[in-house]
Amino acid sequence: MRSLKDMIRHSPVNLLYDEARLPHLIRRSLNMILLANIFGNLFGIICGGGTTAMIGLANELGAGDFAFGILNGIPQAAALLQIPFSMLVSRTQKRKKYMLTLGVFSRALWLLFGFIPLIFPQSQGSLGLWSLIFLLGISSCVGSVINVCWFPWFSDLAPIGIRGRWLSFRDTVMAGVNFIFGLGVATLLDTLPPESRYIVIFLMGGTVGVLDMVCFGFCKETYSTPPRKMKFFAIFKEVWKNKPFMRLVIMWTAWCFTANLCGAYLGRYAMNEMGLSFTQVMIFGTMSASIGTMLVMTQWGKALNRFGCRSVMLVAGIGAAVTPIFFLLSTPGSVLPMFLHNFIGALFWSGTNLSANSMQLSYSPDDARPSYIAVFACITALVGTALGTMTGGALLEMWDQAGWFAGGFDKYMALITLSVVLRLGITLLLVPSMENDREGTPGQLVRAFVGCFRRFRISFRRRA
Repeated sequence: MRSLKDMIRHSPVNLLYDEARLPHLIRRSLNMILLANIFGNLFGIICGGGTTAMIGLANELGAGDFAFGILNGIPQAAALLQIPFSMLVSRTQKRKKYMLTLGVFSRALWLLFGFIPLIFPQSQGSLGLWSLIFLLGISSCVGSVINVCWFPWFSDLAPIGIRGRWLSFRDTVMAGVNFIFGLGVATLLDTLPPESRYIVIFLMGGTVGVLDMVCFGFCKETYSTPPRKMKFFAIFKEVWKNKPFMRLVIMWTAWCFTANLCGAYLGRYAMNEMGLSFTQVMIFGTMSASIGTMLVMTQWGKALNRFGCRSVMLVAGIGAAVTPIFFLLSTPGSVLPMFLHNFIGALFWSGTNLSANSMQLSYSPDDARPSYIAVFACITALVGTALGTMTGGALLEMWDQAGWFAGGFDKYMALITLSVVLRLGITLLLVPSMENDREGTPGQLVRAFVGCFRRFRISFRRRA
């Protein structure tokens, strides 16, 4: 039986480090970034616009569909500040300082969220909801520095040859941790007294968020390029001239818009219309997605290295686009539509996210990567995610006021159908024109996956 030390030494991530011949200090830094990403992902389970905790808190404060869309859109709209923050980081090269000050402050504000219903109950009108919007806005604006620090930091530490596999390993680990943590959060939401449940949950969320930032204090701060002073309009001009990167920006912005048109409302629909509990939404939503991600993420990482980002994006994008259709089969109390959407959807959207992250690194030059990533995040978050979410909320309220879709095919099902059609069209129209970093084709990728599935089925039958 192998010792724990031997198992760690031969773990997939350490084998990647051995392959790249990384020194001890870089290995430790990448491990701390991995730990930070895990804490950050746990933070996202609680402290995100569409999480079960935020859905419950928004309901507690009387938020309608459009107000809920605003709550989901604020963190994305705040991404606009990533551009000036990226200019600051490129000029000063003080990532660690910003993560341990602005980043910690942004995450620590979430410790206060759970106290809002206690201080401003729904009987006092919309004061509590506006307080939530205000705190969320401050946290999101200050936290805009986080993305432009950590992702370029990671790319400066990790050689390009192992980045895709490192990210797929990270996503697999996070999916497993999500399962345990998410189940615990849902159980607390269902069992804690109503007057204290959000206090406890958001204290937990704020704590893991702060730990995410603290981990970067133990990372080696390294830069692949010297300090660079950049001008606002010069950044956009430079990015605009990079055609492969701009194709990625346009495609991913359109993808985010069509996905978030209904995506932010699926959990709310499951809780409010289908009558599912916090635990059911967490198990058949977040947990199912985590299991799906764990099962397939390493295969997407291999496919990325073999067939290229464009091939993965096209195949995974088609699959992810159609999975919300399962919600059209929903009935009160039924968990199957949510399970199918999240489990099967995760098999595909994990591939789209991985390829999008890899494309950002591949298409952006080393000396201007923070600015490129900031422009990417700004446009996709603001025009894609934020505008898509708020458009979805506006459509839901408009249809409700007009009395449309009042029968079995309700307003949420209409929005889901519209989102599926648009997202599938975007994938088929925009992805094929993007550049591929490998010689493999989508057809070869599909055949490889089919062959892998057949071998697994034969092996399973023999064991049975």
